[in-house]
Amino acid sequence: MHVQEWLETIPAVAVYVLVAVVIGVESLGIPLPGEIVLVSSALLASQHGHIDPYVLGACATAGAIIGDSIGYAIGRKGGRPLLAWLGGKFPKHFSEANIGLAESSFQKWGMWAVFFGRFIALLRIFAGPLAGVLKMPYWKFLIANVLGGVLWAGGTTAVIYTVGVVAEAWLKRFSWLGLVLAVLIGIASMLVVKNRAKKAAAQRTEAAEPEPVPAAD
Repeated sequence: MHVQEWLETIPAVAVYVLVAVVIGVESLGIPLPGEIVLVSSALLASQHGHIDPYVLGACATAGAIIGDSIGYAIGRKGGRPLLAWLGGKFPKHFSEANIGLAESSFQKWGMWAVFFGRFIALLRIFAGPLAGVLKMPYWKFLIANVLGGVLWAGGTTAVIYTVGVVAEAWLKRFSWLGLVLAVLIGIASMLVVKNRAKKAAAQRTEAAEPEPVPAAD
């Protein structure tokens, strides 16, 4: 059963809660398919009138902002040991290379790393906890968090819902293509981030290697 087909079997209130919780937990730093659930729910809203797209977008936005804020608080309190613990639980996502890339992005871009990180599947789980670990001023984090959450969650809901309304007949027959597209986008962004993480790790290793001592005459 596809995610969308399963969502059709539950009440609208449950869909709102599910979207908010999944996106919120993902923003805490726990890898979950928040984007897939949001896209599926927006498609469902475009085809079934019992789901209000405005309420759906608001719930997704609230989940993103609140989840990131809680992740920030946890990261600020847990510090580096938290990243080590997450690395043990989710080694593929919180590997040293990925953490190193995310940390260098935060040091270079500051609050904009939080904003743009919302649109990249892998970085989305880093934003809140890592901002807290690095002790980014909360007001900067909050501004980037709110703007990123509104634009990503609200924007995704609006775009997918509009496409669904315009192409309702086509989507009813091929609705699985929307899920496939979301998955492919998520995989592509993850591969790009992983590739950059490997390159960054290699550069740090090369920089850490001591220079050879010239032989004495």
